[in-house]
Amino acid sequence: MDMVTGAQVAVALTVPIPRERMWDLVTAVGRIGEWSPEATGGSWCDGARGPVPGARFIGRNRFPSGFESMVTCVVIEAERPSVFAWTVLDDAGLVGSTWRYELREGGEPGSTLVRHSFTHGPGASGARDGAEADPQGLNNRLVTLCRNMTTTITAMATTDSTIGAAR
Repeated sequence: MDMVTGAQVAVALTVPIPRERMWDLVTAVGRIGEWSPEATGGSWCDGARGPVPGARFIGRNRFPSGFESMVTCVVIEAERPSVFAWTVLDDAGLVGSTWRYELREGGEPGSTLVRHSFTHGPGASGARDGAEADPQGLNNRLVTLCRNMTTTITAMATTDSTIGAAR
């Protein structure tokens, strides 16, 4: 039985950032290393200049074990200012995971409800390798992803409000 394919987690946070600005932040793949505890950077490739379906970017990650990886990501949905989603491809070109941001108006003027989700695909990944070695490893990874997604969104909002206050 494949216990990894379809495994998913999501977090939802309201941040004091207008939705259009939050869109700019979540689609800034070159800045992700400023905010994420795991992703160290990204860059558009194949001539892409931003988030449109089919655009590709390279993501770089560093894990607590010291392992570093580079992955190819493909934008599957980009609807400003509402949705930004991409897949991470494994070495065989299969979808290893799908990541998605959904942005909605928050309850207060100028705020955004950010929902960030992860779904594991059928492809190869470190999560799959870990689950095969230890079934509890998948649960541990999903908990870490939730924590990292929350940290990333909070850091985006904090960085942006600091920049806004300095203007």
